Amino acid sequence: MARYTGPKTKKSRAFGESIYGNDKSFERKKYPPGQHGNSRRRKQKSDYAQQLMEKQKAKYTYGVLERQFHNLFDKANSTDGVTGEILLQYLEARLDNTVFRLGLAPTRRAARQLVSHRHVIVNGVITNVPSCQLRPGDIVAVRGKSQGLEVVRDAVESKSDVRKFPWLEFNPDKMQGKFLEYPEREHIPEKINEQLIVELYSK
Repeated sequence: MARYTGPKTKKSRAFGESIYGNDKSFERKKYPPGQHGNSRRRKQKSDYAQQLMEKQKAKYTYGVLERQFHNLFDKANSTDGVTGEILLQYLEARLDNTVFRLGLAPTRRAARQLVSHRHVIVNGVITNVPSCQLRPGDIVAVRGKSQGLEVVRDAVESKSDVRKFPWLEFNPDKMQGKFLEYPEREHIPEKINEQLIVELYSK
């Protein structure tokens, strides 16, 4: 399935923030990309443009394709509660995102590859579908013979305290984590205005 594989810094500059994590190139050029650089006067974005930009930012942040994103929105919209918050909860509950949050991979892209290459098990079963939706109580772990992978060990050793994600529990010795619950909005660190996405799809 097609994925964006182009320059990450260019996308970050378009959205005005480093959506893929630490990026030294972005820190040097925080203005939008374009041949005229930072000297170009830019018009005020319309409401539709701002809504579209927010949706695109969410898609690229979580590495989700348009159809997948729309399906998640429809699912969130049909669920009782605040649609925008539920949408972000579903995005956070994706298997690839959870592997990334647990610190088993340095980026979401690396986490997706780890899952696709059958290095991850969910509740004891090998799962190679990055978009797999986790439910509270699900156990995510690295397969026994895959725990010696250098990329996994390096990620676990360099990962900051996973306790900043209170909806997850992680045991670094077993390379195993637990999806405790859907996260509250204030605990999700991504700077996404989900209300603009709801407004876009409500047109």
